[in-house]
Amino acid sequence: MKKLSLDDIILKLKDKVFVQDYSKKKAIDGVKSVEIKRFTGEDGTFEELVRISTTGEVEGFPEFKVRQINRSKILPGGVKAWHIHFSQEDVWYVPPEDHMILGLWDLRNDSDTKDVKMRVILGAGTSKLVYVPRGVAHGVVNVGKKPGTIVYFVNMQFDFKEPDEKRLAWDAAGSDFWIPEKG
Repeated sequence: MKKLSLDDIILKLKDKVFVQDYSKKKAIDGVKSVEIKRFTGEDGTFEELVRISTTGEVEGFPEFKVRQINRSKILPGGVKAWHIHFSQEDVWYVPPEDHMILGLWDLRNDSDTKDVKMRVILGAGTSKLVYVPRGVAHGVVNVGKKPGTIVYFVNMQFDFKEPDEKRLAWDAAGSDFWIPEKG
């Protein structure tokens, strides 16, 4: 059987053929992801989301102590971005039945990954926790067809008088940042 080449593809599509990039993208310094074990039985599933030590530290993220747990609901197609903390750190979780893209953008001047942007798929059949260090702007887009849930653990309680939450416009990294890549 003859091996084909680009010259064998119909002319009107020849210039649209490309190779998908499978290389590992640069990760932002300090961002860490931990897979959660999911147990499936005939009667359903079980996931142990977080183990917390007697001193309040979250297993898998040394020195991260939970001070508050929050839940957010995002409508289909909704983008909640960008915000940044100067003192607080977050650990994010999206249930496997939802499908979101967590956007991360390193705004720290002294970081080796300064101005690096990355996207992390959350949910979509997987279970993982993602640690977001202070100084890394973050946001999310719900690419699912139904409202989605984010549960996030923070190491500081929210202070309504002096919130450690600064914002950038949702499209500060370009509106196309939030559009899912098609392969």
